[in-house]
Amino acid sequence: MRPSKRALDEMRPVSFERGVARYAEGSCLVKFGSTHVLCAATLEDKPPPWLRGQGRGWVTAEYAMLPRATHTRTRRESTSGKPSGRTQEIQRLIGRSLRAVTNLPLLGERQIMIDCDVIQADGGTRTAAITGAWLALRDCFEWMRSRSIIKDSPLRDHVAAISCGIFNGKPVLDLDYAEDSTAQTDANFVITGAGGLVEIQATAEVAVFSPQELQSLLGLAQKGVADLVALQKATLA
Repeated sequence: MRPSKRALDEMRPVSFERGVARYAEGSCLVKFGSTHVLCAATLEDKPPPWLRGQGRGWVTAEYAMLPRATHTRTRRESTSGKPSGRTQEIQRLIGRSLRAVTNLPLLGERQIMIDCDVIQADGGTRTAAITGAWLALRDCFEWMRSRSIIKDSPLRDHVAAISCGIFNGKPVLDLDYAEDSTAQTDANFVITGAGGLVEIQATAEVAVFSPQELQSLLGLAQKGVADLVALQKATLA
């Protein structure tokens, strides 16, 4: 039995609220159960310096966790002078995930910055951030299109992410903190709306896992991402 009483293939309640950041070109408050992440997209009318003159744009991300997003206060990384290795890894993952479904030449020589701030953490913050960031990016592109900054949306597909793991010997979908902190295997899957794999992160935390178990986790992730993409589409309808 899972601590949350959910079925093995059952996600937490998921919701999206668009347009929550008044001044951002696109924004979304995403909730995976008790994990809440605010995603805000900002248009910068120039590419990063290393990309100038190449006729294409860039999508990147920054990720941060508010001090009381967790059970005990987490020190702001700005006070230490640099982001932690975990933070750098997550924000690079978010950026890669969004670029995988973006036609960068259609963006022109511009950059979209996605800020993902964790308001409350209960496991799966990176997967929630990726899933909500796609909606913020989509609305940013629509904002640009409505003002004739771009002609067509550069988005090629949806993208979403979900965590899976081996908990008490069973493959489970969408781990909360109680499961994530004691899971035998922890994995994150980033998958497009068409079913393409963007990234898989899988780690043996307590004991090694088999190829068959990895396949079981992938099956759960494919089901979960299909549900998340359907929710993204329903939010836009």
